[in-house]
Amino acid sequence: MITLSSELLSLQQKVRDFIQQEVIPLEKDPRQDSHGPSEELRQELLSRARKWGLLTPHASQEMGGLAWSHLEKAIAFEEAGYSALGPIALNIHAPDEGNIHLLDIVANDEQKQRWLKRIVSGEIRSCFAMTEPTPGAGSDPSMLQTTAVLDGNDYIINGHKWLITGADGAAVAIIMAKMEDGTASMFLTDTDVDGFILERNMNAMDSCFTGGHGVLRFENLRIPKENVLGEIGKGFQYAQVRLAPARLTHCMRWLGQARRAHDVATEYARNRQSFGKRLGDHQGVGFMLADNEMDLLTTRLAVHYCAQVLDAEQKANYESSLVKVISSEGIWRVIDRSVQILGGQAMTDESIVCKIFKDARGFRIYDGANEVHRMSIARKLLGKQI
Repeated sequence: MITLSSELLSLQQKVRDFIQQEVIPLEKDPRQDSHGPSEELRQELLSRARKWGLLTPHASQEMGGLAWSHLEKAIAFEEAGYSALGPIALNIHAPDEGNIHLLDIVANDEQKQRWLKRIVSGEIRSCFAMTEPTPGAGSDPSMLQTTAVLDGNDYIINGHKWLITGADGAAVAIIMAKMEDGTASMFLTDTDVDGFILERNMNAMDSCFTGGHGVLRFENLRIPKENVLGEIGKGFQYAQVRLAPARLTHCMRWLGQARRAHDVATEYARNRQSFGKRLGDHQGVGFMLADNEMDLLTTRLAVHYCAQVLDAEQKANYESSLVKVISSEGIWRVIDRSVQILGGQAMTDESIVCKIFKDARGFRIYDGANEVHRMSIARKLLGKQI
């Protein structure tokens, strides 16, 4: 779908106005570093979104959200993504966005009241601890090394995690661990407890995720049975519940960032003089701008298509794999061409495109490396499992 109803156009304009008026003016705010915005800046952004009625719109109404459809999210999240601070302001950033979706579906009432409602309100943040250093789980979650052993009424968790987005400052964590029978389960825990250790923050290429990317260690972390998320042994199944929609929302947000880079490059090409004419009038530059437009349109169509599949209450694992690869590679081409058009200025933080370039590179890796998605697509095609 690309022709929008009047209601969707109104929503699009509302989020666009919010980003322009309330978020972009804070992009140079000093309350952020290489590990993302500070908690103080995050709370200010949340406060502004709350006043506009745009806070955590994807959550269920019961939990305090607006229960937006996937198509509504596709339109609004792209607009929010126009600024790296936009998803944080609307409380639709990773990993909280995916965790909210997972908890809404799987958590019991007590867990929702204890943790989910507070994440939805923006009071606290969460993290999702699955990825591990070698030889642990990465693209292949079956390689989990973190263990959970039943001890009376508790599970004892031991293991090592890394690249855990938002770990620093998160109040609650969802931990994936391997059971004694080889299955996997998910566990909820507060982070200010004995045995939950944030070893360090990793110096990552990107700086758009609140809390950066942390290394965690669990040393005899004791988690009561009542904090098991869902049922024991269904961790891999629940991971799919989380990953398909969260994978698509990444595509939505990064589409906004790519559009921002393209807009900056287009404006520059329109006004910069080179060899006696506008930069954009040189065919080499003009063609790059045209290619950007095609990649943006292709990505948007793919995202809207998958959103409608999800809105039809289909799993969309296959479709989200297709769209994740299409989107991550399409937006990267757009951003890379934009850097080339801007030339030297895009190599420094004088241009927002420099930050977008560094932030966006990881998209081809996280939420499943593109090669893994291609492998999954091919397997389903050959096995006719679509």
